[in-house]
Amino acid sequence: ICAKTQRDLADVRPDITHQCLMALLDSPLNKAGKLLIYIHTAKHVLVEVHPSLRVPRTFKRFAGLCVELLQRQKIRAAGANETLMKVVSNPVEKYLPPGARRFGMSVNGRQVKMRDFAAELEQQSSESGVPIVFCVGGVAHGDPVSEKNFGANYVEENVSISPYGLSAACVCSKICNEFEYLWGIC
Repeated sequence: ICAKTQRDLADVRPDITHQCLMALLDSPLNKAGKLLIYIHTAKHVLVEVHPSLRVPRTFKRFAGLCVELLQRQKIRAAGANETLMKVVSNPVEKYLPPGARRFGMSVNGRQVKMRDFAAELEQQSSESGVPIVFCVGGVAHGDPVSEKNFGANYVEENVSISPYGLSAACVCSKICNEFEYLWGIC
């Protein structure tokens, strides 16, 4: 497919998205109903992910699910009338909670300790009732949260939770872990 579309294989990394979805959807934070997940692709396809989606454990099956999603525009639950994944219209901003604090996770962002940062955000959020949004770039290289057509449009600040480059799945797990700790989930 990459050869047909003249795209570099290094630019197409659905395996990173697969790892992130497994980390997010398997988290106690998701199971407690505290997550909304959207995927914004390099081709500007926006996908809404239902919290009850069970991500296929093998990448091969996940890739098949993605192909079906792009062909049919939605994935329904077998034997139920529930849409588990669907392609929605852009921009992503119209799906984000109004007035939400929006942060991009970037190695080039302001250095923070995730535990302290999450506690500070939680305190501000509980006082003002404003939800929190995190944008995580699921790419092999580059920084999509700083790119004009991606995160830079809607992220108010980029933060870094480690001086080292972390995998996107690791970042997703760290975010989930800190808010599970703060909210007493699990």
